[in-house]
Amino acid sequence: MVDFTFIVLAFNEEQHLPRLMKSLQPLGADVIVVDSGSTDSTIDIAQKSGAHVITNPFENHPKQWDFALRNIEIKTPWVVCLDSDHILLPELVNRLANFTDATVDRSVNGIYFNRKNYFKGKWIKHGGYFPKYLLKMFRVGFGHSDLNENMDHRFVVSGKTIIWNDGYLKEENLKENKISFWIEKHNRYSDLVAEEEIERRNTQRVQGVKPMFFGSPDQRIAYYKSIWWRMPLFIRPVLYFVYRYFFQLGFLDGKQGMIFHYLQGFWFRFIVDVKIYELKKKNEKS
Repeated sequence: MVDFTFIVLAFNEEQHLPRLMKSLQPLGADVIVVDSGSTDSTIDIAQKSGAHVITNPFENHPKQWDFALRNIEIKTPWVVCLDSDHILLPELVNRLANFTDATVDRSVNGIYFNRKNYFKGKWIKHGGYFPKYLLKMFRVGFGHSDLNENMDHRFVVSGKTIIWNDGYLKEENLKENKISFWIEKHNRYSDLVAEEEIERRNTQRVQGVKPMFFGSPDQRIAYYKSIWWRMPLFIRPVLYFVYRYFFQLGFLDGKQGMIFHYLQGFWFRFIVDVKIYELKKKNEKS
């Protein structure tokens, strides 16, 4: 008997879903796909792969995960939450194949996987992008979606968590190989992030995870974010890119890495700062 269920978010993922479903197949676990209105063959692919499909309109990732965790009846003691552009690599498949609830310490309620992020066919392994730990597996009833985030969704788990350093989860969005798609997508994301930061500056939002440098991977990220929000606009994207590309050796990721680190580490964050500046000016006039 398999002690975990997979939940997968999807929207027009006919390009990605077959890869993910193929990587899940050896484990024989139940798969539930939460679709947000796909108009391509996503639902057909999911059903033919043996997945159960439910639908829910999409607002943002945190709210979609909140809907899934609140409304899906999960019959296993553990749940694994994935996006359609994920793929379980052999080491993670092996970890899960040998996983049973009985072998896990009762104090452990969550497990971090180690993500390998790919951009334009290349593994981005420098610039602070590897290792990258994502809390993707937790005991049913002990984890929830952090609704204090607009865009960077994360799960919050009560109790102890552990890390599978060799539990590799590949993330590769093939749509982002077309740079116009990447820019359009992140331009939309920048609206969400800018609005969210304005609300944080006005104390309308708080961090769902306690900031701690020596805490869990998510607590460390929360610590870094608490510093980021206090840094001056327009200067922080420059400092971050220089630190990431040179001090964290992002330049070793080659041509694809240069594009990725510049766009994700500087351009996106600079656009966010411009939109924060515009929102602040608008609020001052109103």
